[in-house]
Amino acid sequence: MDDSQKKHNISLYVENKPGVTIRIALVFARRGYNLESFVGSPAQDPRYSRINIEATGDSKTLHLMLEQLNRLVDVIHAREYTDEDVIQKELALIKVRCDNESRTEILQISSAFKCRNVDISDTTMTFQVTGRSTKIDAVRKMLDKFGVLEVVRTGKVLIARGEEETSW
Repeated sequence: MDDSQKKHNISLYVENKPGVTIRIALVFARRGYNLESFVGSPAQDPRYSRINIEATGDSKTLHLMLEQLNRLVDVIHAREYTDEDVIQKELALIKVRCDNESRTEILQISSAFKCRNVDISDTTMTFQVTGRSTKIDAVRKMLDKFGVLEVVRTGKVLIARGEEETSW
């Protein structure tokens, strides 16, 4: 990926009402950004929601896109957190093929990454992995040789450290 096509982490504080999501997605589409993760949830005040987006696109147009997002009526505030010291987490469920010979090695790998075993059968094991996206990628890479059958990821969420409020 060249420097102009970089992953960006953007957090938005928006009104919690129908149609907000599509208006935000259209801003990203018009600027040529690919949405890789889009997570929304109600804020403490139920009239508002927080949306965390991970998107890949041209760094030169990012500030224009943020200005455009902040001009949308339903967006209270949009801000990039890519290079900031914030808490970032993601959750993934990874189902891997296993047999009697590979089960112990798979459990050792999952233990090393502090994964939680959420399901087990005669031929499969499913793990819950939480942490930074790079950790989830590393777990998946280590389990690939056994045959990863399915991966479901929640998308990245982030929150500002200390007393700073996210998206302000």
